[in-house]
Amino acid sequence: MNITYIIGVVAAFAVMVIGMMQGGDGGFLTPDQIMNFVDGASVFITIGCTFAVLIASFPIPTLSSIPKHFAVLMNTKKYDPLAVIDKLVELAQVARKNGLLALEEMGNQESDPFFKQCIMLVVDNNDADQAREIMMNDIEQASARHESAAGMYDKASSVAPAFGMVGTLVGLINMLKGMNLDDGGASNIGTAMGTALITTLYGCVLAHMIFGPIATQLRQRDEEEMLCKLIIVEGIMSIQSGANPKFLREKLLTFLGQKQRGGEGGKKSKE
Repeated sequence: MNITYIIGVVAAFAVMVIGMMQGGDGGFLTPDQIMNFVDGASVFITIGCTFAVLIASFPIPTLSSIPKHFAVLMNTKKYDPLAVIDKLVELAQVARKNGLLALEEMGNQESDPFFKQCIMLVVDNNDADQAREIMMNDIEQASARHESAAGMYDKASSVAPAFGMVGTLVGLINMLKGMNLDDGGASNIGTAMGTALITTLYGCVLAHMIFGPIATQLRQRDEEEMLCKLIIVEGIMSIQSGANPKFLREKLLTFLGQKQRGGEGGKKSKE
């Protein structure tokens, strides 16, 4: 569970709501006054137009993956580089003792498709350069897909404030039109102006409190996945060349910062 994301978003909304509740004299507004910040037309224009632009900008497969994006965003434990290093060292020990063909059974038991593919490339005794090229191409294409997904939320983050401004312009136009009426329309300028500005508020909230953090979090998950995949590639290629398991662990730990090398993986590296 991505606790920091949840805490951050909830805290941002809480601070905003508390700020809305503050009255001009330092007191708190009444519940009825809180409703000043709620406007159905503003919600419809800002959210509706933002999602309409996303539909126009991205293919259906990307849009249909939105639930998967949230699953990836919330799962901070999926990519563990130390666990990957431990697996590679185990593979190196088996290969050194029983040969590369002995890795086939371990590869079939691997749940990660990329890890399994890399193991099978070693088992099939492919040319080292060709095997590395296949692995690196897989990494590049996966990263490109992830960037496309994050780019969708960047797009939403950029258009939401724009449509908030559009809603404000619509409200101002209606307000100015109403001022020409002879039924006291000019007396409602303050209320109409407040309603017009609400859409700008909604656009900023969508951009900076919802879509922006999602894009950032998805890129962080991508960096974590790419790190693990690069470790796998380097480990598999070292296994194919017959690297010593102990040396392999030390080599792969260089992909991590000093603080990341602690725990089980760090302890084993000192043995």
